[in-house]
Amino acid sequence: MLEREFEKMGPDKRLEKRIEKSKPVLDKFFAWVGTVNPLAGSKLAAAITYAANQKAPLSAFLLDGRIELSTNRIENKIRPFARGRRAWLFADTVDGARASAVAYSVIQTAVANGLNPYQYLLHLFTFLPTILTKDPGADLSQFYPWNDEVRVKCKYAQGAKGQLTILA
Repeated sequence: MLEREFEKMGPDKRLEKRIEKSKPVLDKFFAWVGTVNPLAGSKLAAAITYAANQKAPLSAFLLDGRIELSTNRIENKIRPFARGRRAWLFADTVDGARASAVAYSVIQTAVANGLNPYQYLLHLFTFLPTILTKDPGADLSQFYPWNDEVRVKCKYAQGAKGQLTILA
């Protein structure tokens, strides 16, 4: 797949390569779509009509190198929310729902920054209450997941076979 070749490139170079290599493939596909004359009402007719009607959205990746072709990454990120829906039925207040959203947000931000979520939450719960009790307006930048000290304290450890392990 061409996108695997472009994966490590910056957005500008990726866009250049997509226009060079992917655009001709896409142009041939839509040219072919225009030549197909399927039986009316068939599944092929529905597929061809859909493809023809979706030309602009399906071509959007040729407009910006930051656009991803696959939704796999975002689908993997929201999977915990889809699984949690049943449990959220019991978040019967706005405050309860807000608390769940904040918790998921903190955990996913930790994961996105390569931190062990358990270690990060432990760090936050150990030090934040004391600081915020003394000064509710305190500068919290020392607790951001991209802070160098936090990254050292809360990172995942690399196991012998390359798997991630939790630092205790």
